Amino acid sequence: MRYLIVSDIHSNLEALQAVLREAESQYERVICCGDLVGYGADPNAVLDWARVSLSAVVRGNHDKAAVGGNELEWFNPIARASATWTQQTLTEENLAWLAGLPKGPAHVEGFQILHGSPLDEDDYLINTYDVTHISPYLEAQVSFFGHTHLQGGFLCHRRGIKRIDRVPDEEDEVVLELDPDLYYLINPGSVGQPRDKDPRAAWLLYSPQERLVCYRRTTYDVERAQEKIRRAGLPHGLAERLAVGR
Repeated sequence: MRYLIVSDIHSNLEALQAVLREAESQYERVICCGDLVGYGADPNAVLDWARVSLSAVVRGNHDKAAVGGNELEWFNPIARASATWTQQTLTEENLAWLAGLPKGPAHVEGFQILHGSPLDEDDYLINTYDVTHISPYLEAQVSFFGHTHLQGGFLCHRRGIKRIDRVPDEEDEVVLELDPDLYYLINPGSVGQPRDKDPRAAWLLYSPQERLVCYRRTTYDVERAQEKIRRAGLPHGLAERLAVGR
């Protein structure tokens, strides 16, 4: 079984479609680590795809906010405006589906998926210090997470935590061979709003049998995604950041 692992799509249809085109025929199932909506201008199109395509998914903080969760009080003004617009734009069917998404972690055929951390779905795992405190709570050797919009992750062993780097700017992919004696927290990065200074959509392919993770980056039509954001009346900063990956 080969898995396409995505996270933080954030209503960016252009980025999602580009990833699906590039990954075509390379996977059997699609898994998402949360935040399907928020920020971008195509929440219904993304959820229409998700409802029929995802084999497993956990909710993200923007998914919760879009269905009336109390996350809005913690959002900055731009994120709050986007969440409010998303809630008003979603169809009743998509709102109901989004409201039913499970809280992570969720177990998927030998590995687990989560949005923030194993202890709190809203935690940000950004550096090795963050991971030191939660690594004893990993319930699977391989866990996929999102939330930070930073591709890469961490490997955990008895001598400490080591960072896994993202795909370099000059490359399209990096292949990681998993050591059976180590634990891994792996972030595919954000499909729809990368924040690692690389504007390309981030995602990965996972082959448990071969113990391989293939991190990928894909160029997409950023200008069209920006145009849709502006036309929807969303904050212009959400469009501008797509071009610089921040």
